[in-house]
Amino acid sequence: MRLLVVDDHPLVRKGIIATFTIENKVDEILEASSAEEALEILSAHKPDIAILDLYLQHEDGLEIVKKAKTDPGCTTKFIILTSSSRMEDFKRAQEANVDGYLLKEAFTEDLIYAFHLVNRGKKYFDPEMVQTGISRHENKYLEELTPREREVLMELKAGLSNSEIAKKLFISEHTVKKHISSILAKLQLQHRTEAAIFANNYF
Repeated sequence: MRLLVVDDHPLVRKGIIATFTIENKVDEILEASSAEEALEILSAHKPDIAILDLYLQHEDGLEIVKKAKTDPGCTTKFIILTSSSRMEDFKRAQEANVDGYLLKEAFTEDLIYAFHLVNRGKKYFDPEMVQTGISRHENKYLEELTPREREVLMELKAGLSNSEIAKKLFISEHTVKKHISSILAKLQLQHRTEAAIFANNYF
């Protein structure tokens, strides 16, 4: 596996690299300090995962993600590692369809966990950011959910998969997906993980 680390601070880059040097799944670690360098490496070496800062001096790290994704051959997964806890930045990252978002104050174990989760095709968002976003919602959003959507939301809270919810509620998996999409839209959330945390707060 090939990893790219993008940060304009040499010490931060070296720290991240040192963290993953002992990971046996990582065969090669590349590094860049600017958007131009990052895009060149992404094009030439096709890293499996890129861990990048949101702000690189006067550059926006998300522009790297957006430009890289214009290449049909891009298979790189992107994890944002930033000191920005601004909800606006978090939402922008989600809109750019990044695979992970962590604050730099996170523990090393959190970064490694996020790395492995993203590598398996899942997404990881810093719980603090998810919680902050959810806290902006008011309980009135729950009133918009149908009784069946509430049932599905409770099963999301329990951590059940779509197929497990379908079996438990005696509905098709396709119907479960439709309910989850409706739940996310009504609660103004992006992912099922956020819906589960929302449910934990209100039930």
